[in-house]
Amino acid sequence: MKPNGSVRFLTLIAIVLLLLLIAQTQTQAQEQLNKRITISIKNETLKAALDKISSTSGVKFTYNEQVALSKIKLSVTANDKPIATVLQTAFTGQPLQFSALGNEIFIRFDPSKEKKQEAGPAANPAQSQEKHTISGTIKSASTGETLIAATIRAADTKYATSSNEYGFYSLTLPKGIYTISINAIGSKSHKTTVDLQKNMSLNVAMDDDLNELETVTITTNSVKRNIDNPQMGMERLSVSETKNVPVLLGERDVIKTLQLLPGVKTSGEGSGGFFVRGGSADQNMILLDEAPVYNASHLLGFFSTFNSDAIKNVTLYKSGMPAQYGGGLSSVLDVKMNDGNNQKYGVSGGVGLIAARINVEGPIQKEKSSFLISARRTYADMFLKLSSDSAARDAKLYFYDINLKANYILGEKDRLFVSGYFGKDVLGSDNLIGINWGNAASTLRWNHVFNSKLFSNTSLIFSNYNYKIQSTDDESSLTLFSQIRDWNFKEDLQWYANEKNTVSFGLNSIYHTIKPGEVQATGNSGLISQDLQNRYSLENAVYASNTWKANSTLSFTYGLRVSAFSILGKGDYYTLDDAGNVTGTTSYKKGEIVKTYVNFEPRIAAALQLNESTALKASYVRNAQNLHLVSNSNASSPTDRWVASTNIIKPELSDQVSLGYYKNLGNDNYELTVETYYKTLQNQIDYRNGADIYTNKPIETQLLYGKGRAYGAEFLLKKKNGKLTGWLAYTISKSERQIDGINDNNWYNARQDRTHDISLVSMYQLNKKWSLSANWVFATGNAVTFPTGKYKLLGHSYFNFSDRNADRMPSYHRLDLGATKLLKQTKKFSSELNFSLYNAYGRENAYRITFRDKETDPDRTEAVRTTLFRFVPSISYNFKF
Repeated sequence: MKPNGSVRFLTLIAIVLLLLLIAQTQTQAQEQLNKRITISIKNETLKAALDKISSTSGVKFTYNEQVALSKIKLSVTANDKPIATVLQTAFTGQPLQFSALGNEIFIRFDPSKEKKQEAGPAANPAQSQEKHTISGTIKSASTGETLIAATIRAADTKYATSSNEYGFYSLTLPKGIYTISINAIGSKSHKTTVDLQKNMSLNVAMDDDLNELETVTITTNSVKRNIDNPQMGMERLSVSETKNVPVLLGERDVIKTLQLLPGVKTSGEGSGGFFVRGGSADQNMILLDEAPVYNASHLLGFFSTFNSDAIKNVTLYKSGMPAQYGGGLSSVLDVKMNDGNNQKYGVSGGVGLIAARINVEGPIQKEKSSFLISARRTYADMFLKLSSDSAARDAKLYFYDINLKANYILGEKDRLFVSGYFGKDVLGSDNLIGINWGNAASTLRWNHVFNSKLFSNTSLIFSNYNYKIQSTDDESSLTLFSQIRDWNFKEDLQWYANEKNTVSFGLNSIYHTIKPGEVQATGNSGLISQDLQNRYSLENAVYASNTWKANSTLSFTYGLRVSAFSILGKGDYYTLDDAGNVTGTTSYKKGEIVKTYVNFEPRIAAALQLNESTALKASYVRNAQNLHLVSNSNASSPTDRWVASTNIIKPELSDQVSLGYYKNLGNDNYELTVETYYKTLQNQIDYRNGADIYTNKPIETQLLYGKGRAYGAEFLLKKKNGKLTGWLAYTISKSERQIDGINDNNWYNARQDRTHDISLVSMYQLNKKWSLSANWVFATGNAVTFPTGKYKLLGHSYFNFSDRNADRMPSYHRLDLGATKLLKQTKKFSSELNFSLYNAYGRENAYRITFRDKETDPDRTEAVRTTLFRFVPSISYNFKF
């Protein structure tokens, strides 16, 4: 071979070897980029993030000093993803590039990206004039249920929003590339990257977080309290948050759980009623799928009407109620039913000592429509059959309720819901005496998305409540009947105007029919048969409000609700003198307007975020109420009488000012909330001394009117994470009334006044099988009126009473214990046993105190204490498949 030929040959061989070496090096580098890792990085510096990826994967990075000293922060979450994908996601929107270099990965700044970043809207939104909107629905991947109050946030920006009560959200951003982070209670966090160049739809199905579902937490809009939202005085519960709280006879109950929160007080032992911030029981507006519920209790208050198996979400507003709510002075309790699983069929339920329940749900057409049927019944009357007493064997003592719901996805922009509730209580003995009462409610709702910024909910609602009391013996009979029935139309719209303003507006119209009372009496019952006139009224309202994010630390919600209550004929209406005697009567024809009350109800709230974990809030709200529950007892009863405003009974009004301090503590594991309030009330109603609600006189003749005030402070400390969770709640408060004709026209305690109220609730996850729980409560005794003396007449003793509500029941306290054992859990079936002990140390709390002549010395008086419960154990079996 010639020398020149040898040189060319050796050169060719060298080139081939070099190409092979380069190819091998590139292959090795590509293998590094394709290496799969699982990692989570949250707001870490560029160097720290690269070091974490390197230690997790074994891959080495090379970079210059500029990269090492960079203040850029990265966030990324990946599950078994290639490093190339991880870096691409982490570097989105950043002036960075990566490339393979031998066995390492080279990181460098990209000047072209850096320039774009400086001018791009995602980095500097204030300079951008072009903005677009992301909107859609957040739902559960496993059930198809829409998720309420899920938080949607553009990572590393100030832009965030939350899904409404139908799962819809809208978020307006400057155009650019964003990582969208979504969080919801009971769901795994979800992140996705979007290139926002025009309006776009982003529907997200969230996976269940099984580990989180095992931990009981009470929270608001996200895993941590949304401290930058102006809304205050609000608590949100999901059903999973109530399942481990020990309650009477083992029945999970959202109202019993709410009574353990500050500012919410039980109306008495075993009662389902509750008082909020000094208001009476009827001043709570209770809604089930938007339908008013006028008696939310079963078995005289021992259970609530809300079957937990059918409930998705419960929201309680104690102050600053949004403008779409009206009709209650003290609070709004908004209860939403489950929609039904549109992915698969399922059955769940439970059997306890006195009650059983069943829940069936599934798709009508998979991913398009679903149904829910939930039923519950007590069977205490079946145990009475075992009694040797014939009267007990013939007694009736039970309640039942049924929840029904169906929903249909009509298209991308339309969804239809149909829901219903039917419940009834029956208490009686051998046809001699009986009490029946029940609720029926149904709602037809249509959701429509006009565009990415405008959402509409249209509702047609029916609600009916009635009670009937019968008493029969050989010589007389007595029947009492009362009813309240509503037809209700609502139109609610939400307009996500821009990134700083969200506007809500709408209207509401309700036609009320109230039968105040019907008495049928024979023999010597002591009552006269009468049929009180039906009362008709039309209640209309319009409202508008706006949530305005003024800047990154200050936000406001302001709005106005205008309500008009028209009293309609036919019927007779009266004029009275100061003593309550009728001095004149005016008759009105059917449909004729007797009187119209118009009330302006402004609302305003503000939130100032002091730092990432601390905020101050303030709010003012005025509420008007036109339906009133006339009651002469502390605990609510089915025989309490509903009356509407008349020419004499004016709408009740309240003005409440609230201040609050909110702090997330210990890496958001703890929450501290302190709220204080002052409330004034107008046109408050109470009985005249010696009043008789079953008289044939107009009810107005038995009533007096005046004003009220309530004030207090509420403290709540929660622990949300870890094996031990729970909360400590304390309320100190005062509630008073001043009504001419009562207590010499001086201020006196309202029946629901209690100075101190403490709740300590704890839940402990012992292991995968066992969870333990306990709660301890203490409360000052209710205000009552005890006799101050007595006199005898014809051999009978009669007691004298002086100042109303000047005395106190004994202080109340109780310890409840609970334990839940998981029996079996697979993908298709789960079961558990729940044990509870109500009143574990057997405290004899007074339900009622009565007075009588002492048997051994009739001239002396003795007090008799009635106690309902001591050491009430229970066990229940729950299942799901």
